[in-house]
Amino acid sequence: MKIRKLSAGDTVESRCTRCKTILNHTIVAMQDEQVIRVECNTCRGTHNYYPDKKAKAPAAGGSVKKASPAARKPKVDPGAVEREEWESLRLTMDPDMALPYDMNGTFRVKKLVAHPAFGLGIVKLLINPNKMEVLFQSGKKLLRCA
Repeated sequence: MKIRKLSAGDTVESRCTRCKTILNHTIVAMQDEQVIRVECNTCRGTHNYYPDKKAKAPAAGGSVKKASPAARKPKVDPGAVEREEWESLRLTMDPDMALPYDMNGTFRVKKLVAHPAFGLGIVKLLINPNKMEVLFQSGKKLLRCA
């Protein structure tokens, strides 16, 4: 059986740069006996010829050892830091000194706030123009203030 040489207009398989998969393409340009440019039969995009890469067989004789992956660090729970801070501050809190939360009220850093939904909290940060960050037992919350 005689193998026919490729020429412009023939169909070949190539990796399409638009479709991102191996599809049939029509040969558009050749140099000597090498395919240079092709047109995708699916999306009609014209691009350089990218032949299908075959899986390489492992080299005979020598085996290549892969480096073992580095041990992963356990993820730090962001809520754990807040819970620890809450527990350390809770011992010094006097609920009778807490100001009731009001959206139009003025607050200071390190002052206690009694919120109707979140409970007792401590003001950690004032953010201009009218916000504050408060640490509650359930975590930090951003609240409106005057």
